[in-house]
Amino acid sequence: GLTSGQRVVTVQQGPLYRVRGSHVTLWCKVSGYQGPAEQNFQWSVYLPSAPEREVQIVSTIDPSFPYAIYTQRVRGRGIYVERLQGDAVLLHITELQDRDAGEYECHTPNTDERYFGSYSAKMNLSVIADTLSASMAPQILTLTEGDAVELTCEVSKSTTQHSHVSVGWYHLQGAGEQNAEEVLILSKDFILKPGPSYMQRFLEGNVRLNKVGNTTYKLFLGAAKPSDHGQLYCEAAEWIEDPDKTWKDISRKQTERTSLTVLSQGRDLPVDIAAAERSLSEGDILQLNCMVEAQKSSSRHFQVTWLLNDMEVARVDPHGVLTWQEEYEERAKLGQLRALKPSNTIYTLTIYEVGLRDNGTYHCSVSEMKTPGDLNGMQTNLSSGIQVNVKPIESRMRLSVSASTPQVTAGDSLILHCEVQGATRPVSVQWWHLPPQHPGPGVLVATMEQDGSLRLGSTYQDGRTRGSLRLEKASSGTFNLVIPSTLDENDGGKYRCEATEWSQGQSWTEQGETAVTVSSMGLSLHATLRSRIATVSYGQSFELVCQVSANYSLEDVPASVRWLFQPSPPTGPYRELVQVFPSGTVAWVAAQSHFKEKAQLMKADTSFRLHIHSAVAADEGTYQCEVEVWRRNVLPLGQPAATTRSNAVGIKVVLPESKLRVSMEDSSVEVASTADTAIECRIVFAQNNSQLAVTWYLLPPLADGTPVQIVRANYSSVLEYGPEFSSPAQKSRFLSQRVSSNIFQLQILSADLGDRGKYYCVVEEWLWLVDGWYKLGEGTSGRTTLEFKLPERELQMEKTNHSLSAREGEEVTLHCLLQGARLPDTHISATWFQVKRSGLDSPLLTLHHDGTIQLPQEGLAGRLFLRRPTAGDFSLTLSRVERGDAGLYYCQLQEWQQQGDGEDWALQASACSGYTQLTTIPPESTVMSRICSSPSLLNFILCLPLVLILLLALAVICWYYKYRK
Repeated sequence: GLTSGQRVVTVQQGPLYRVRGSHVTLWCKVSGYQGPAEQNFQWSVYLPSAPEREVQIVSTIDPSFPYAIYTQRVRGRGIYVERLQGDAVLLHITELQDRDAGEYECHTPNTDERYFGSYSAKMNLSVIADTLSASMAPQILTLTEGDAVELTCEVSKSTTQHSHVSVGWYHLQGAGEQNAEEVLILSKDFILKPGPSYMQRFLEGNVRLNKVGNTTYKLFLGAAKPSDHGQLYCEAAEWIEDPDKTWKDISRKQTERTSLTVLSQGRDLPVDIAAAERSLSEGDILQLNCMVEAQKSSSRHFQVTWLLNDMEVARVDPHGVLTWQEEYEERAKLGQLRALKPSNTIYTLTIYEVGLRDNGTYHCSVSEMKTPGDLNGMQTNLSSGIQVNVKPIESRMRLSVSASTPQVTAGDSLILHCEVQGATRPVSVQWWHLPPQHPGPGVLVATMEQDGSLRLGSTYQDGRTRGSLRLEKASSGTFNLVIPSTLDENDGGKYRCEATEWSQGQSWTEQGETAVTVSSMGLSLHATLRSRIATVSYGQSFELVCQVSANYSLEDVPASVRWLFQPSPPTGPYRELVQVFPSGTVAWVAAQSHFKEKAQLMKADTSFRLHIHSAVAADEGTYQCEVEVWRRNVLPLGQPAATTRSNAVGIKVVLPESKLRVSMEDSSVEVASTADTAIECRIVFAQNNSQLAVTWYLLPPLADGTPVQIVRANYSSVLEYGPEFSSPAQKSRFLSQRVSSNIFQLQILSADLGDRGKYYCVVEEWLWLVDGWYKLGEGTSGRTTLEFKLPERELQMEKTNHSLSAREGEEVTLHCLLQGARLPDTHISATWFQVKRSGLDSPLLTLHHDGTIQLPQEGLAGRLFLRRPTAGDFSLTLSRVERGDAGLYYCQLQEWQQQGDGEDWALQASACSGYTQLTTIPPESTVMSRICSSPSLLNFILCLPLVLILLLALAVICWYYKYRK
């Protein structure tokens, strides 16, 4: 855990999803630090294409910090850091790009007395497409005061992440977006919020927002006022929930605007009544409209009463409250009656399924009140009467049933017709099958309800058996049953059609039958696949022939072929390439589109052919064909009557031959300590149009023959370091570069004793072929031995090899002693090395001749110490020993002397110690150690036999070796 004295860097929690082109901010703060109150911050990113490679973006302290790809955007303030306070900043990306996606790291340079805590933090940022759209057709509208208007806004999004949408309507009277006034907002939490000026009208129901379907939002603005004059537009916003549970609007879109003009009117009270249809039959719908053609109607208060034969039916008060007379209440509850007030000037009465009792004369009476509820001083006007006549119903329905083809072969389609005549009301239809060998009530095939909804019988619901059955209404009275593919003789027999006419709970049913005979036909099928060429050169064409043998001609029946492919080496089951249907339609699978551009499909009497032009490596693999046939060429085909799959044929694609040659001559390089040097890799021959990748290896002196990878430069010159050379210190010292067309160099900066060994390179030849880069071959160079030019004089020091044991968690000292005198005015430098399992000498600590100490491995910084009790003692103390510390250690001492005042220091003598083998011992945790360490008598009794057994075993072993000799 962290303590209050530790530095902690915190970054905004990820992952974050932001849309392309938006302005993005990421916060970062530091706490628990020492030093100045104003801390510095550095931002970097790890891109998905190279997740291990740090790309520097921007720094608050170093203007040269950004990498080249970000320099221009940082200079132009497209990316910048805003300081919120001394220890908190915001990273701004003003216009997000696709390439900005990745893992962002915020780092704070150290100002503490020592490293303690965390100095950086990371989070992920994903860039997604802006899929939000909002549209509204622009209009120029002129209304009269009190009128209503409805505007439609289409809003959609296709973001794959979970997000919400808010939709709002705004009113503009002046110029500039800042003058926009909220009308009605549907928030991301699905809450309606009216603007201050529209609150009262919202409460009165004159401002509403209706959502129709998934994408349509409608604003209803009733009782228009002169203050509504201006422009209306719709704005949509998409919101996403961040990991910290806050919602962020990631995109906003505005529609085009509608211009609205509202005109004022004077006062009067004319009333009119109208009916959509006056002469009706039982079961029809009667709709009456009462229209109040009054001026300034929005500010007036009307009560409307509906009358039938001068008897009240219903009443609507100025608030829109509806009251039914007692004899009409039950029908209203059942939904048979409905009275509405669409606006302050239009009132409707609708009677569903009218009966004889609804005959008569209808009026509407309109009364105006000074204020709602004020019954005094009412002004009333009665409309003219409208006569409605309702006639009783009767059925004259009759029907006839037939089959398009009374005799069919199994596999053919069966089409049955049911002709219904004389029906004037909604009709439902049922088809029943009466099999020839199973007498009884029959099996339900399909039902079409009055509303056109279709329901299949349980036996016919599986579309794989007979195809997708259809019950179609071809015309007002024609119902066709289509069975795409008959199975066998059992699909014959009789088919019955039952038609039912419905009206006001009454029904009339008629039925008819037709007979059908289904005969069978047997099919057999076999396919063989062959190719003239099994091995093809890159760019050569090859052809596969799918030979079909059957007891009938392929020309007589519908046949299709599917070509299947399995890459080499196999990555799973066979994949479909293409299918050729009986109609000749060709369907390519999108994932195998590279075949489509160069494949040719052909069909002969008894075979199918697939011709592949210009073979590439991706074409290598195993091919099969699958053939299906049907009994008759009648659409829809239904299930195939026979299917077969061929044998597999393997195709091998041979790439162009590599002509790469690398120099294999061995050599050696001698270098002075801390000097720079270079290892060469020479290309003897390579094709001009190829690209080369080079990997450098080191075989350390103590290695077991396994080389260590230093760095690889691929054909695009992107560097990838091996695990042993991935630290920043190693990356800065080992560089691979191409100095000429045929020479690669490994630059080694400030070489030290740990760099000894044999170096070589492995060169790969890559060639761009039609569909990608391919490796043609590789070559290995000769060994270059790196040796160090040592001073003629050697220091005297202990060279004996030692072995040490240390328990994990304790402290151990590795000795390095200088013996004898050294030259006057000289300084000694010391470097400790650990020999890795790979044989590589890894520097642990360096004491320079000027007294400074360098620790290349940050993980050991707090555990390594040089405690020099004497001037010649350079022993290394390793605290808190861990299991991974086991291994070989040695030290190197160098004697340096300054050549003169202000001159450089020159190496005068050097020497290396012997090896120290460090063995780590696990901490005491065994059962025996816990028992024997207890002072109790019981544990003493338990421990004593164990000790005696061990002593006896040692005695037996000693006796055995003594007498064996």
